[in-house]
Amino acid sequence: MSGESVIVTPGRRLGLAEEYEAGSGTYVRNGLIYASILGTKIIQPTADATAEETSDKTSDTPAKPLVFVERKNAKFAIPAIGSEVLCKVVRMNPRAASVAIMMVGSVPCQEDFLGTVRVQDIRATEKDSVQMINSFRPGDIVRAEVISLGDQRSYYLATTKNEHGVVFAQSTAGNTIIPISWEEMQDPKTRDIEKRKCAK
Repeated sequence: MSGESVIVTPGRRLGLAEEYEAGSGTYVRNGLIYASILGTKIIQPTADATAEETSDKTSDTPAKPLVFVERKNAKFAIPAIGSEVLCKVVRMNPRAASVAIMMVGSVPCQEDFLGTVRVQDIRATEKDSVQMINSFRPGDIVRAEVISLGDQRSYYLATTKNEHGVVFAQSTAGNTIIPISWEEMQDPKTRDIEKRKCAK
């Protein structure tokens, strides 16, 4: 019987490796377990007490609960103009960021759709001074709006609204960073500050 379950996105921290056994849809880095896919976080408890009591053997290191991410067969979500989407930055150049769209609204996509955030679509003001490297980094999870269907291979997205931008990111040291302003995030462990276009 499975225990706790919650929807998670890639890169979301699931727990400590010393407390849980990492299962499918996860990876371990620096003693922490992270989600590698979009899906439902599930914690599978260890065998129940009755089974343990009937065992003739005891262990100094009892089995740890298993944590894994299960990709659900949700209804097929397709981005449309005006849709709010959740996406992951996969690569960048000075003019645009390529992203994988993982969710449309609150509905997970069965397959990732490709999207593009052009540098002129990051902020509503001072567009000429926007630099891609100070807005996103590969691996960032971004909330954005579909503004155009683009070409057959990619949707055009924008983060010009205050509520759009980076919602989850990790520092160069691999720690989860938190927003301290609309354009800066800080690593709570190293205290280093990194530039981002943060969602409000």
